[in-house]
Amino acid sequence: MKNTFTMKNNCIIMALVILCSQTATINAQQTGEPFEGIDQSWHNGNDRRDSSVFKDMKYFTPSIIMDINYNFSFNDPIDNTVVGSTALARHNELQLSALHFGGDFYYEGARARIMTQFGTRSTVVPRNDFSVYRGQYSLANVYRYLSEAYAGYHINTMHGINVDFGMFMSYIGLNSYYQPENWEYQASFTSDNTPWFFVGTRIQIFPSKNWKIEPWIINGWQSYGKFNSMPGFGGNITYMSDDGNWKILTNNYVGTDAAGIKDRVRFHSDNSVLYRYYNQPASNGISRMAFSMTADIGSESGGGVNGFDNSDPTKPAQYFLSAMLYNRLWFAHNKLAWTFGGGWMKNPGRYLVLYPTGQASPLPNPQDPTKTEGTFPFSANPGDQFEGWDWSTNIDWMPNQSLTFRLEYVNRNASVPYFAGSGGVTSSTGLITTPVDPNGAWKPDLVTSEQKVIFALLFRL
Repeated sequence: MKNTFTMKNNCIIMALVILCSQTATINAQQTGEPFEGIDQSWHNGNDRRDSSVFKDMKYFTPSIIMDINYNFSFNDPIDNTVVGSTALARHNELQLSALHFGGDFYYEGARARIMTQFGTRSTVVPRNDFSVYRGQYSLANVYRYLSEAYAGYHINTMHGINVDFGMFMSYIGLNSYYQPENWEYQASFTSDNTPWFFVGTRIQIFPSKNWKIEPWIINGWQSYGKFNSMPGFGGNITYMSDDGNWKILTNNYVGTDAAGIKDRVRFHSDNSVLYRYYNQPASNGISRMAFSMTADIGSESGGGVNGFDNSDPTKPAQYFLSAMLYNRLWFAHNKLAWTFGGGWMKNPGRYLVLYPTGQASPLPNPQDPTKTEGTFPFSANPGDQFEGWDWSTNIDWMPNQSLTFRLEYVNRNASVPYFAGSGGVTSSTGLITTPVDPNGAWKPDLVTSEQKVIFALLFRL
């Protein structure tokens, strides 16, 4: 049955490629490019450059991204560890969070994109993927130094169709995986607890310059492998207005992503609106104003949980609700910007909560290999409650389109002890060389709030 299902998926994809190729033969002259002439440089989660300095290269456009940060938590943990973030890893240290280099290849319709990944993010993000413990070959190590790696074919019809296979970025949660594209550095809970990447197949269809329709068949929810036998299914629909002032998008996903619980089905819907309500780029004062708003809803049903229904005490509700809102003002010909906003998340069952660093992540398997991540498990049982809320504000100086200096203040809170306190999450001394007795007096110092200041240098060429 599994092989038959896979063959059907491949046949559907190949049939679409053949059909679109035949259409392209009839209409060999493409009518335009995707979102042609629409200004996307102000979008939250999008490349703010208007062009690449390498744009004249024929077959390959290089790309280099660097993200260097210093953050100070007022909790001042003794082990310098940041908890509950995919953007930050260390406290009170200058860190190379990410170094990406690679680019885009294209030749007669063939296309590919490769972006490498080095820095703390190459450990912070893969550690949250439990699918790698199913089977062999250490997938978390095999893939950790790649952020994107896909190849496919561009079909020259309508405003373009792309069929790609490999590892590509997720749009769920609005924020980009690449920090130079975001309005804020520490993403709100909505973005930080939803996928940064997918592995599988996507088809990008641009019926006009204003629309994108993109179905996915993927291994699972931010996973290198599959949690169970069923793949994940989803898709994106994006609309942009002719005047460039509106962007509206929806992402929807369904899959079985509870490791070892094949009957538990996850559904997730992510929806965002961006609106630019003022645009005077020649102004020496306020040159642009815009806001972004995102709302997510999802649930898990089956395998002992019951979605939004909490009427059966033996099958508690397990769902995800979240929202975030940010407003951004640009000044001085878009060289300066001020952003403020925040968000909220509720996740009974904690199935999307990032597990605190230094603690084990619970899986049904009693021989859970993730226990090498820590000694004291953070529970994620059906019915366990979690609610988080945050707000932040920052100032950006952007002397050119490739460089951003950012100073940001962040206030994060949780309904249960979650963030690193002054005692840290590693050991009584803060060193991994200090033995930890799970039956002793010491345990990770988790607290319900944290306030921090972040300085970041963001570079993109």
